[in-house]
Amino acid sequence: MNTTLLTEKLTKKRQAVDVLIENKITFASDNAELSIYDTYQDAQKVALHSSELLFCGMISGKKVMHVADSNYHEEFLPQQSFVLAPEQGVLIDFPEASMKQPTTCLAIEISRDKISQVADALNMQQQISSDDFFHYIPKLVHTQHNQQTQQLLERMIGLFSENEQDRHYLIDLSVNELITRLLQQQSRDLMLANCQQTIACPLTDALHFIKEHLNQTLDIDTLCKIACMSRSKFYQQFKLAFGQSPAMWQQQLRLKKSRQLLQSGQKISQVCYDLGFTNPSHFSRLFKQKFGVSPKQCKH
Repeated sequence: MNTTLLTEKLTKKRQAVDVLIENKITFASDNAELSIYDTYQDAQKVALHSSELLFCGMISGKKVMHVADSNYHEEFLPQQSFVLAPEQGVLIDFPEASMKQPTTCLAIEISRDKISQVADALNMQQQISSDDFFHYIPKLVHTQHNQQTQQLLERMIGLFSENEQDRHYLIDLSVNELITRLLQQQSRDLMLANCQQTIACPLTDALHFIKEHLNQTLDIDTLCKIACMSRSKFYQQFKLAFGQSPAMWQQQLRLKKSRQLLQSGQKISQVCYDLGFTNPSHFSRLFKQKFGVSPKQCKH
């Protein structure tokens, strides 16, 4: 990837800095979500997590990635990618980040259904690699970009962030290409192993309860009972695994669901109240912060 060119493209997409650590801009489509993260100060042990498979591309600066259950502690540098299994948590250090030289990374969240669809079309079968060259780690893949993947990421940033005609169709093609290239690389086994199953973790049942009751106010006592944890341990484990509070996690799920419902033709007010938002204006502000467009624009 031409790092200078990509940095210039990202600079045009950036908004005002609201958060110094992992300041996030997100662009969503039907089967994938692209986020750009800028960090402007030294920080340690910042949590990264996704409920879907996550492809990360380093743009500038340096991170140090820590994956405890794999005993993995490695530097993440420009022109490298890092593929993370669904529900797999990572803690990140930012040793070089500053206001003048932020550490910048992009992350593309890809649904498991989409991966399965592409894998089926390519008629790929799961084969766990035993090739020593790959140094295969079951839940993550950290490798150097090839030229084709680097060029693809440049195109995807433009497609996700611009409101052009046929945007969703073109994004879908680019996501298909990214999945295809990842299935041809070391990440193949990780993707095939995870695209059709739910990864279990100590909080899995609590997460499922939240997803099934999105329109209800969170009952932390109930969630603690489901997870068999005290309140303090539940909050601690949730924050460590997902990098945010249960309430923020629920809010992100509600917003993702609201986008799907709006695109299916449902009315804004109905979606707002059906998902537990009590104020349409507040809902609209949150929606625009996450997706870059208003609920009304999303319907068109």
